[in-house]
Amino acid sequence: MSTATPTTGPATGPVPATAPATGRRRFGLGLLGPRRGRHELSADQFEALALPVGDDGVVIGADPREAPAVLGLARPTPFDAVLIGGAWTAQVIALRTVGTGARVAVETARRPLWTGLAQAANGGQQCVTLHDVGRVPPQGPTVHSPVLVVRDCGVRPPRGRVVSAPWQPVLTLLPYLGPEAPRLMDSADLVGVQRVSPEEARQLGRLLGLPQEDVDALPTLRDGLTLWCAGGSRMYVDTRATEPETGLLGAARRMD
Repeated sequence: MSTATPTTGPATGPVPATAPATGRRRFGLGLLGPRRGRHELSADQFEALALPVGDDGVVIGADPREAPAVLGLARPTPFDAVLIGGAWTAQVIALRTVGTGARVAVETARRPLWTGLAQAANGGQQCVTLHDVGRVPPQGPTVHSPVLVVRDCGVRPPRGRVVSAPWQPVLTLLPYLGPEAPRLMDSADLVGVQRVSPEEARQLGRLLGLPQEDVDALPTLRDGLTLWCAGGSRMYVDTRATEPETGLLGAARRMD
């Protein structure tokens, strides 16, 4: 199979490849461009053509190989994530989600903790909205206007009025492993765990089926490092704030 690349004139559109290569100006076509050879590929060479495209979503940090770790939040199906950790990491994810063009609705009992982020992110538009616990109105997500719902409702979050839906993922933040954690993790598509106590690590090892090396590592994780687990796979992700993010949110921290 062969494809011919038409020669393009500097003044208007493409010039037929069969046109004579002269320097004369023709009315409406301009000067003919240079003649080039045909670009030909055999059928078996097409398999070698590839465009390296990464995952589509929010860069939440770097993986152990220093490659960007990307979380696809805007999906045509419901998506639930649970983060057992600090609000700092959830805020970085929320801020970067806004950067992708999505909206963020935060359900929180700690409104002052989120006010600065909301004011900085909005910039004249309602990109981040804050709501009291149990008071999140319908968000009306669409493929062109996805919404991330962040639930920062303490260790015993009530059942939310707004649940995950197409183009509306829900991220539930738990400060530590409380009584509601097993139920929430059981129904979650993704679970993130930051530094926890040795007892919590052992319990998480049973709930998530973690190997002993991860159980031993969880109590020693540094600030900003999260073990993300989904469908039997797991990955450590180091969330590193940019300079503007550090200026707004401060340095990475596990506790708030």
